[in-house]
Parts: sequence; C-alpha cells; structure tokens
Amino acid sequence: MSDATATSTGESNVSNQSTSPELPALVVLWSKQDPHRAGEVALIRECAVLGRGPGEANQTRVEFARHRPGAPAQPQPLNEPKISREQLVIDVTGLGLSVRSVGRCALFINDQAVTEGVLSAGDTLRLGGEVVLGCVRRSARPVALRHFKLDWAAEFGRPDRFGLIGESPAAWKLREALGFAAKSGQHVLILGPSGAGKELAASAVHHLSGRAGALVARNAATLPPGLVDAELFGNMRNYPNPGMSERLGLVGDADGGTLFLDEIGELSEELQAHLLRVLDAGEYQRLGETGARRVDLRLVAATNREPTSLKPDLLARFAVTVHVTGLEERREDVPLLAAWLLEQQAQLSPEVAGRFMRETPSGVVPNTSPRLLDQLFRRTYATHTRELKALLWSAMADAESDVVDAAPLAAPADRAATAPLPSPEAARKALADAGGNHTRAARALGLSSRYVLYRLLKKVDA
Repeated sequence: MSDATATSTGESNVSNQSTSPELPALVVLWSKQDPHRAGEVALIRECAVLGRGPGEANQTRVEFARHRPGAPAQPQPLNEPKISREQLVIDVTGLGLSVRSVGRCALFINDQAVTEGVLSAGDTLRLGGEVVLGCVRRSARPVALRHFKLDWAAEFGRPDRFGLIGESPAAWKLREALGFAAKSGQHVLILGPSGAGKELAASAVHHLSGRAGALVARNAATLPPGLVDAELFGNMRNYPNPGMSERLGLVGDADGGTLFLDEIGELSEELQAHLLRVLDAGEYQRLGETGARRVDLRLVAATNREPTSLKPDLLARFAVTVHVTGLEERREDVPLLAAWLLEQQAQLSPEVAGRFMRETPSGVVPNTSPRLLDQLFRRTYATHTRELKALLWSAMADAESDVVDAAPLAAPADRAATAPLPSPEAARKALADAGGNHTRAARALGLSSRYVLYRLLKKVDA
C-alpha cells in the first residue's frame, strides 16, 4: 500500500519521554461483545482479578480504559457474558504477568491452551471466543501534548484529521513530534522503515504548518540523474530545445508550500548537493536563465536508510528529525489499523461490505476472528502497514465463511531469529547503558524491536 494510506507512529528529537517506570499492561485486541473497545488498556500494578462485571468491594479488579493524553480515563470491566465473574488471577512478576485461570472460559496464551502461564510484552491471551488481550508495557504517565491539540484527533481508535491512526504512546509521541516539526519552520527529515507511513507524516507536517502553498511530493529515486536540475528547478521556454514549454520544476511548484522528497537517501551525493543552495538561501536557477530566482520553500524529506547515509552537508540542513516506528513498536495499534483497512476495502467493494462486515449495537464493524487478531499482534512485519494490508487481503481471499480468519496467514516469523541473539550479559549491559530504556537497548543490540529483548530477558530469568 502507499504511505498515503498507511499510519505511523514514532518519536522526534523533541524530548517528551516519560521518566516514570513502565508497567505491564493488557490491551483489548478483539472483543466479541464490544468490538469498539479495541485499544483500551488496563495497567497492572498488583495482584488483581479479571472477570465479567464489577467484583466484590474489597477486590482489586482488572478494568480497561481509553487512555489519551489530557483526557480522563474511565475504567470499565469486561462484559462478555461467557466470561466468569472471576475468570483470571493476574499478578506482576519479573518482566511480565503471571496468569492463572479460575473460571469456566478456556485460556489460551499465544494460541496454546493452558490453565496458567506467564505473559511478557508481545504475548497474547485469549479467553475462548470472547476476547483477545495483548501484553504490552506502558508508562503510568501519559504523553505530554505541547504542540498537538487533542481536539485535532477524532473519536477513540479512528483516524485523526491528518489520517493518523493509533492510541498507543508511540502514536501520541509521533503526533506531538509532528506538531513541533510543523511549528519549527525548519527543514524536516523523517526516518523510518519502508511502509510505516512516512509520506502521511510529511503531509501532517505540511498541514499543521499553516503554509499557504501546496504540498508537492516526489519520490527522489525517480529523478533521472541527467535531468535532475530540470526536474527540480525547471527550465525557461524554448530551452534546451525550440518549442520546449516553460516548466516551474518541483521547487517552483512548491513556492510558498512544502516540497516532500521521499527516499532522499537514494540520491547520489552529487545530486544531493544540488539542493544545498535552495535550502540555505531560497535561491535557484532555471535551466536557460542567467539570473537567480528566489523561493519560499520548506523541504520535508524521508528515508528508510540511516541518516548518516546522506551527504553531511545535506544532513546538516535538517534541523528537525522525526522517527516513524514500525508496527512492532506499537503492536496495540494493529487491531485499530486492521479494522480501518477492512472498512476502507468495504467502502470500495460491495462484495467485501456485504460479506465481511457485521451489525452491532454500536455500528457496523469488520467480522474478524479472534485468532486473526491474536496472530496479527504477535507477528513481526517486514513492510509494516503495507504488509498488514496484504495479509488482510489474503485472509479475505481465502476465507471459507463470512469471517476474516487467520488460517491463510503464514506463521509469524521473527526476523531477529535468523541472526545470533546477544548473550544474557550483553543484554543486561545494554539495558543498563540505556538507563533501563528497552527500546534504546534493543537498538544498540541490533534487535528488530524491544519485544525481542523482552523475550530474551524472560528466557534468561526463567
């Protein structure tokens, strides 16, 4: 899928990271009775009982709430009728949660039937065909919004006014980072893996900036080396050949607005150097003209490469950097993304709408199986939202009923498993060097995500 329909989250060089410790948490991935509760979270601080409805007055219950910055959470218990009032006893242990079944509903951990077990971040818990929960880690302190207004967001779990979907801390950190980048007025570099939604992030920066001109987008990898000056800066009439029409070029088209160059890392250093003058002074020269022109231009560029792959002179022009993370860093947003992607397909295809959507008291929702969301949450993605969309299409194409099921999906493959894992001593040292930040430690170790580090430490401590 194109980045324009993808959704992304991440962090910027603006520090709004919480210093409060992370807590284990459960997030609703799928609910048969209340499908619109997907994305709700329960922070687990102590031993508690998960079950249907309210418990005894002196009983600590696991309740789920819609966590948003600046919005009060209103915790509510699960209401699935087939779940016992006392279904699970959950306690905090080590890096995760110990879970013991005491009710009538069958317990599955990572799609395996059990009566008790331990959950770490990235694992799933399913209660029969009633509800699927994912284990994550969350800071008790919400993301602080200083540059992004809460009223720019839509209702919980829906795309905001800029097309971003997500209720995870990473989603809100990205929104805040994009708000800062937009207000800075500086040239912006967006980093992130392929398919994570960098183009959508660039569009948000432009629309939040209030610039009156257009957003002009081009994949830098498609700029022909021999014609890059003509493509970027345009040419005067009748140059270089008689009858040639005048062209403004990408820079001229973006005057007063934003020029978005995707995959800027694909440009050679020689071609990157062509941008320096216009970025510094707003000056450029059309082919065939002797005088310089001036332009009010803001460049937003994106790459899935390391920033050091850019020419140092060009990299120095980007005062603000925004990081767009992949799905492994925001697994709790996967059910929200999946639901939206399925809704989009239903709008385009009456056959999809008639077959894979169902009526509920709160509206029409995709008709998905619990095992589908169980597998999608645990999966390691190579191309992120693009891959998620392809998986959903595969599931719909092979579905034998009116339910989008998990049967056609390939088994989740952890890309990090193909490379040797670090030793326990290296993992602990990296975590200590990162000040207890699992994301930074995982990056330092070359792991695909912090969830791989959680699993490694879980095995070590077992």
